[in-house]
Parts: sequence; structure tokens; C-alpha cells
Amino acid sequence: TLARLLTQLIAPTTGELLLDGERVRTDTKSRRAYTSRVHLVLQDPFSSLNSVHTVRYHLERPLKLHAGRRLGREELERRVLDLLERVSLTPAENYIDKYPHELSGGQRQRVAIARGLAVEPEVLLADEPVSMLDVSIRLGVLNLLDELREREQLAILYVTHDIASARYLADSIVVMYAGQIVESGDAVQITDAPAHPYTQLLLSAAPDPERAEPPVLRGRGAPPSLVSPPSGCRFHPRCPFAMPVCSQQTPPTLQVQSAEPGRHVAACWLLDPEHTPITSAEPDVPQTRNVPSPQRHEDPTNPA
Repeated sequence: TLARLLTQLIAPTTGELLLDGERVRTDTKSRRAYTSRVHLVLQDPFSSLNSVHTVRYHLERPLKLHAGRRLGREELERRVLDLLERVSLTPAENYIDKYPHELSGGQRQRVAIARGLAVEPEVLLADEPVSMLDVSIRLGVLNLLDELREREQLAILYVTHDIASARYLADSIVVMYAGQIVESGDAVQITDAPAHPYTQLLLSAAPDPERAEPPVLRGRGAPPSLVSPPSGCRFHPRCPFAMPVCSQQTPPTLQVQSAEPGRHVAACWLLDPEHTPITSAEPDVPQTRNVPSPQRHEDPTNPA
């Protein structure tokens, strides 16, 4: 939803959208200029490409729409071949006239990324780009995104449920629950020392072959209704450390004491020294304020 909102596929109900500090306008001319600066790579590579058209068609289309001038056949082909090489589909001549069904899932996602690069964007929105790929090829796509970020000077917003892969790719992480930001900051600090119970549960749930014991943290209940979310902290019905204040008031965003100012914050009453956690209903959950941080996970192929 966030990625679709940022690409203006849906309109925000409140607030406004800023790019480089300037409000994004929604008229037709401004929208076309905006979509050439911000491009979305969809989650499903099997449905994001039209099965009746070749790779050539998918890559020529954005070039024609955003070039600002008529491109000749030779220039179009040269640019398409260059796009394929930039996403490591080589030799490019072997892929340009193939149909989507002739490509693997990873190759299709690379074509989708190449289509995004065709407009020379400043921001690439990657909406769970590896979630529907085999584990064996996820790392290749993540490595490609990392290389493109450095080589093309791209800003990448990587949306994922896999916090291990977020650490692998991201400089900073924003953790959201039920539409609200619960924790944000430096990627290493968040994954090494998560402050919010939801982030701790995400990391605790990530498979770790070196962990002999089962995770010490367990969530409870089911995700809330977004139509009628819980009062106060939206995570409190599932939180093993919930206090009365959690259901009564929305927690403020507080600085995590172990981090440098501004580099790690969380919206949780546990960070407020005036509040003390009550006893959890689950006897096997540790009853301490400073919950041991889960071990860091370097393998981005492990789903969180």
C-alpha cells in the first residue's frame, strides 16, 4: 500500500507527498514528470509482464513514453540491449525477443527492474521483489539491486516482510505495524538491538540454523482489523509486555538510549522510564524490560 501510494496509484487519505522537500502535484503533466523520477517494481514477476508481448516491447514502451522525442528503431534497440546488460541479462541478444513464459522467475524480475531503469528514475520502489522467487535465486536479485544502487546512484525503497534481507540491503529500516511506524533507524542497530516488541518478534521468528533453543518470544492473537484498529498502541493485543497504558494512549516516538541521537527511535511505552511492564500472561516469556536481542542474521534468503 505504501509503495502504491508513493507512485500515486492510490491517493492518500491524509497528509501530503514530498519529493526532495517539494510537494508532489497531481495534475497530469506533473504526474508524468513524477513517474519518470519514481518507479515501482511490483511483487509478482509472473503477472507484471504481459504474456503476449516480448521483452523488447516491455522495455521499448517506457522509452517511447518518457523520451520526450521520437526515437529511431536503431536507437531503441541499442537502449533496450543496454537495459538488459545493466540487469545482467547477457548476452542481451538472447533475451530481447523472448516472451515472459520463456524466462525464469528471476529473469522476469530482472526484466521488470530493467523496465523501471528505462525512465532513469531517482527512486526505485521495490515492493517485495523477491518474495515470489525461489530461495536459491533471491540473493542474485538482491545483489543486483545493491549493485544498481551504487552504480546508478539510485535511492531504493525496499518493502519486505523479510527483515533479514532488509538488513542485507538497507542502510536504514522503518518497521511498520498495522499502518503505523513502530521503529526506525540504522539497519545494523535495529537488527542488533531491536527496541520494539514487534521488531523483536520479527527477528526471533527468522530461522537461524545456529539457534538450538526455540525463540524466547512468541506473539499471541491475530493481526488487527485495519478498518477498526485497536486503541492506543495497535500492537498491544499481541504484545507479551503490554501494560495498561498501551491500550489507553498512543505511545510517543522515543529515542533508544543506546543509540546516537536520531539514529534509532521507537514508538513504545517500554522506553518511557515512568512506566513499568506488568507480568505477562505467558509464563515462559522473560519478564524484563531489556529483552535480549536476537542474533543478527546475515543470510537474506531466510524468510522472516
